[in-house]
Amino acid sequence: GDKMNRDISQWKRLLAVCVSVLMAACVSYSGSNLNPGVSTSAEVIASMGEPAMVWKNPDGSAQLAYPRGPAGTQTFMAYIGPDGRLQRIEGVLDMAHFAKIQAGMSKEKVLQIIGPSGTLWTRTFSNSNSVVWSWLFCDSTSLQSFFDVIFDASTGLVRSTEQRPNYGGLGIQPTCGH
Repeated sequence: GDKMNRDISQWKRLLAVCVSVLMAACVSYSGSNLNPGVSTSAEVIASMGEPAMVWKNPDGSAQLAYPRGPAGTQTFMAYIGPDGRLQRIEGVLDMAHFAKIQAGMSKEKVLQIIGPSGTLWTRTFSNSNSVVWSWLFCDSTSLQSFFDVIFDASTGLVRSTEQRPNYGGLGIQPTCGH
């Protein structure tokens, strides 16, 4: 039984190493290693990478967008205070944020609420004079779904929004892996 105990302890050590490596990989994904009120904007960028979009406000505060697509189902917004320190990081691909998107809103305002959609998921329909942007997200049942924002192609303003299942290549709706 001694050899078996040795094998098990080696296996446990290997497992512990793998888990910690996975945890480290996830940390930078969501910025969970950053501390609001402490971390600087430079530390946010060092941890999470270059943001896809940045909005700077007159008071010196800023908002940084981190879409984790095309395969990811989350976009994170990092809010930086006028003092250059992190205020909070929010995952924005959820029903609470989608509900803020109203008809008549500009594309810029949509981008500031939920960040850029994947370039793969921008479609133009000339017959209905519309442009559709789609975001892959995790719905309340932990299945992958799309949130679509339909814009009027002429005005660039939001016409409507819809949610639909993401049926993968096999016609089944993938679950959200974490």
